Amino acid sequence: MKRLATLFTQSYQEMKKLRTVTICGLMAAIAVALSAVASIEIGNYIKIGFSGIPNRMVDYLFGPVVGGCFGGALDIIKYLIKPTGMFFPGFTFDAILAGLIYGSFTYKKPLTLPRILIAKLVVVLVCNIFFNTLWISILYGKAFWALLPARLFKNAVMWPIDSAILFMISKALHTTGIFKSLSAAQ
Repeated sequence: MKRLATLFTQSYQEMKKLRTVTICGLMAAIAVALSAVASIEIGNYIKIGFSGIPNRMVDYLFGPVVGGCFGGALDIIKYLIKPTGMFFPGFTFDAILAGLIYGSFTYKKPLTLPRILIAKLVVVLVCNIFFNTLWISILYGKAFWALLPARLFKNAVMWPIDSAILFMISKALHTTGIFKSLSAAQ
């Protein structure tokens, strides 16, 4: 428990740095651009999108506190720029929670495929399958249990795909030295 408290404290300290705020602004711009142009739809239920990659980079570089704040703020910003449907704060909660989870798993740790798979699995189970299904059920008045099978299938298909994409991109960013230059001390 002490290590988790230290992790959150260190991440909170990152938030006070100008470099962190600047990089988060750049990552937000990349995420907004990717959400507008870079997604692949397979049928009605499967969508491979790349706009979450900048979120995961922020979680990795600056930890759970910055990742959670970034995820929540970016969710609202994306909605304001391109509203799709009605705004629901539950989805913003999920974005914050996903940032906290990814940041807790990856901050100041090596980005290995097993670590990414486990972090993504926790996010899939807690945020995507449980909470998102609950929010959709509340929003559209459909039974939670009726929505669950399709959501389970979609997330089971996307879990390894999203994890592999994140792993390959993070490996490329490590190899090129971009992560090192972004996380360098001020």
